[in-house]
Amino acid sequence: MFRRALWQGLVAGTVGGFVMTVGEKLEQVVTGRPDSHVPARVLQRLAGWPESSGTQPLKVNWVMHFGQAALLGVLRSVMAQSGLRGPVASAKFTVVRLTNDQILENLTGVGAPPQTWPRGELVVDVLHKAVYGFATGAVADALAARSGPGPGQRHAALRPGRQADVGPLTRRDAYGR
Repeated sequence: MFRRALWQGLVAGTVGGFVMTVGEKLEQVVTGRPDSHVPARVLQRLAGWPESSGTQPLKVNWVMHFGQAALLGVLRSVMAQSGLRGPVASAKFTVVRLTNDQILENLTGVGAPPQTWPRGELVVDVLHKAVYGFATGAVADALAARSGPGPGQRHAALRPGRQADVGPLTRRDAYGR
């Protein structure tokens, strides 16, 4: 399962990153918001690379932007493989994506906590990360569905709802597919 989740997650996350980027570019045309150089600055600090003020190298920005999208896609794929699929799983994953950004941005001193941002910037960021989360989820779910229901879904099929008298799947049933 994990090998499948790895390649499917890299694909799903990359697609999600692309969809998010297209949405960001469309939003920038409408709002006039400039490009963000935060991804490049975060990567430069994490890697110990030299920094410059102003516009950051586009390649460094893209490496962080799409690298982060692809790597986090693996987590969403693991969710889908285990049976956590659909819009609720994608909403949970969107929170993970937002949290990941904030940890890296705040840890490196490149960003500030979201509660200190102007509300308009916060809304735009959450919207774009939601686009990423749901696009990544749609791809991860579709790829995982090709292997059938995940262990969690098979367990839920034994009897709907959480039931105290329904034990876990056998190891063979959980991992044997």
